[in-house]
This record gives sequence, C-alpha cells and structure tokens, in this order.
Amino acid sequence: MRKFSIQESSELTEVRCNCCGRKMKVEHGIVKDGCIKIEIPFGFFSQKDGQVHRFDLCESCYDNYTAAFCIPVETEETTEYL
Repeated sequence: MRKFSIQESSELTEVRCNCCGRKMKVEHGIVKDGCIKIEIPFGFFSQKDGQVHRFDLCESCYDNYTAAFCIPVETEETTEYL
C-alpha cells in the first residue's frame, strides 16, 4: 500500500507491506527497503475482467510467498542497478 503527499510533487511518503503490514523505510520519495510493487491488469477470460490490482510486499513476505511455488522463481545476477 502506497501513500503519497498531497503537494504538487505527489512524493511517495509511505509504503506498507500488504501481507504483514510492515512499514518500509522511505526517504525523499525512494523506498530504502527490499520491496516489490505488483500491478496486475486483468483482461478477457478472467473473473476480474477490467480490474487492476496493486499491492506491495516486503522482501520477507515475498520470500515466504515464493517459497511455496511448485516451480522456483527464475533468478539472474545483474551488475547495474536502476
């Protein structure tokens, strides 16, 4: 769950994990914790056709969630960080 300031800049002020509720560190509009932002637009042939779902997970909840996958998450190393 993300909260933004009401100022003209709409700076990110708070991020909470939708799973455990943990408040993540945000400085100057930048998340300084391990966090995954998920946005899923559902399309045709879905029970949620036309809906967009958004949520955030902390790194710990992401690890717990993906640990239950039957097929492991693909990973690769990167040398550049955005």
